[in-house]
Amino acid sequence: MVKRTMSIYKNKKNGMIFGVCAGIADSTGIDIRIIRLAFIAAAIFSGSLFFWLYIILGIFLPQKEQ
Repeated sequence: MVKRTMSIYKNKKNGMIFGVCAGIADSTGIDIRIIRLAFIAAAIFSGSLFFWLYIILGIFLPQKEQ
């Protein structure tokens, strides 16, 4: 049995601000627009919790190796 690990990173090449959503989209294979819409909706409905999560991920996630 092969254990598959998923690493999340920033991808500034395809990203808009920090590249967090682009990195998550690359890692999961989900379309980047869906990830962005999910983050925006979550930030609106969570009362800025996901906004701060995005900022923290933008600071601490490693950059994608080109």
